[in-house]
Amino acid sequence: MGRKNNAVSLLPPELACITLPYCLMSNQQKTCKTRAARRRSSLLVYLMLISAMALWGATWSAGRVLGRSLHPVNSAFLRFAIASVAMLLMCRVIDGRFPRLKGRQFFAMFFLGATGIFAYSLFFFTGLQAIQSNRAALIVACTPVCIAIVSAIFMKEKIGVLGILGALLSFSGVAVVISSGNPFDLMRGGIQRGDLMILGCVVSWTTYSLAGKLVMKTMSPLHAVTWSCIFGTFMLLPCAIRWDLAGEIVDARGFDWLLILYLAIFATAIGYYWYYKAIRVLGPSRSGIFINTVPLFAVVFGVACLDEGLHPSLLAGGAMVIVGVYLNNRGRATRSG
Repeated sequence: MGRKNNAVSLLPPELACITLPYCLMSNQQKTCKTRAARRRSSLLVYLMLISAMALWGATWSAGRVLGRSLHPVNSAFLRFAIASVAMLLMCRVIDGRFPRLKGRQFFAMFFLGATGIFAYSLFFFTGLQAIQSNRAALIVACTPVCIAIVSAIFMKEKIGVLGILGALLSFSGVAVVISSGNPFDLMRGGIQRGDLMILGCVVSWTTYSLAGKLVMKTMSPLHAVTWSCIFGTFMLLPCAIRWDLAGEIVDARGFDWLLILYLAIFATAIGYYWYYKAIRVLGPSRSGIFINTVPLFAVVFGVACLDEGLHPSLLAGGAMVIVGVYLNNRGRATRSG
């Protein structure tokens, strides 16, 4: 750098006055292009993240219809079995090879499969058999807050005042949406066994998100999601066999298979990949806060696909969720900048 400045200073004044502004202009152009590229990349990541949340929100409607024909555990097994195959093909197309595990990665993938696929599925479906879906959705909405808190404690991520306010506002918005404007009514029944099962969902997904952040230091998001689905699928198999998997496969309707393919390819293969891609770029807590939009999308799809009716609380709560997500990410961007 010093040589370049000396060379410019040794030029005649009439040439130096031309060369120096040109160099500065070139650096400014490079800086502008770099910033523009970063903005485009950041926008793409946010679009992928919110699209993943929309795909997951639609799973509530798809799962509700599918539950009329298949046992929830069998639905989960078929979903992740097909998703595993789809993601293996994605790895082949994108990377030109199938993903490989090395040494300790085997145990890491086993852990991700056990938490994010196996445990989450069992806790979720068991909990829904004991409590209403709106109550379960409110409990699951605690997940982003848990991710942010655990990230701050163990990963030294800064939350900030805006981040805390955004998380609380987003959480409150979800409560308004799923309770039809009366969030306190959801908790008047006290703690039930189903509540504890859904809390297990919160713990398992928080663990899955944070462990995935560490795993992706040595592995791509696509490979991490692929292997976690493969391990989780094998863990679900014994439970599925117990609930007459073979018989339900034979009796499944054509429309049931369409729903299973949606859950496997779009909600799992694509959705999980986009979510982990966002975690790698934005971090687990900034990505996790978007999970609060999943119940919002679930209500929207319920209205559009299942004719469940539109309540004014959807508009009010939805606005709170969106503003909460904005505040949370704005607060983190300000602290990091």
